[in-house]
Amino acid sequence: MDVKGFLFDLDGTLIDSRRDIAACVNFTLAALGGHSILSLESVEQMVGDGVRQLLTRAAGPLDEPTMKRALEIFLPYYLDHCTDSTRLYPGVLETLHSFAGRGLAVVTNKPMAHTVKTLKALGLDSFFSVVLGGDSLSTRKPDPAPVVEALRQMGVLPAEAVMVGDSPMDIHAARAAGVRVAAVTYGFRTGAELMSHSPDYLLGAFAELREVLS
Repeated sequence: MDVKGFLFDLDGTLIDSRRDIAACVNFTLAALGGHSILSLESVEQMVGDGVRQLLTRAAGPLDEPTMKRALEIFLPYYLDHCTDSTRLYPGVLETLHSFAGRGLAVVTNKPMAHTVKTLKALGLDSFFSVVLGGDSLSTRKPDPAPVVEALRQMGVLPAEAVMVGDSPMDIHAARAAGVRVAAVTYGFRTGAELMSHSPDYLLGAFAELREVLS
């Protein structure tokens, strides 16, 4: 397969960030008051659709003033703590090095400031010519617009690209943009859930992405 560009989700795909996200969600819930502390497993199932949806799932429906307060608590606290325990998944650095010469992009629903800080802290920032966060455009995944924009900036056609992610949001965004998609089963969603959305490839480890090229 002639792949000229890879587009990567971030949380659950390149990085294991679930502990930092859960800690910051629980900090926010405690600051709001009246909410139970959530388990790591519960929070990781809430991740992927952006911060507002994450907080809604964690706290329940919030009126706009309460949501504004929740965001004012969560966003700066998470920016301070988004790399406390976050780590790369095995094989990420080695595999990205092997893709030298191809277009590489990050397309995530994570806020841009947190994305940039995380990539830099983990030594990933130099790999990517394009980085789009959840607030980079007016829409986010599963809308295809971020995928389309990343392809435009890389100068890569949809048929020449592969989206790599760990959630149905990645699959649907890629499909709508005409891009093939590789779903990873080690992230925040199960293999069975991902298979139900029919990705082109199902990978149990990041390094298996090399096989997509063979």
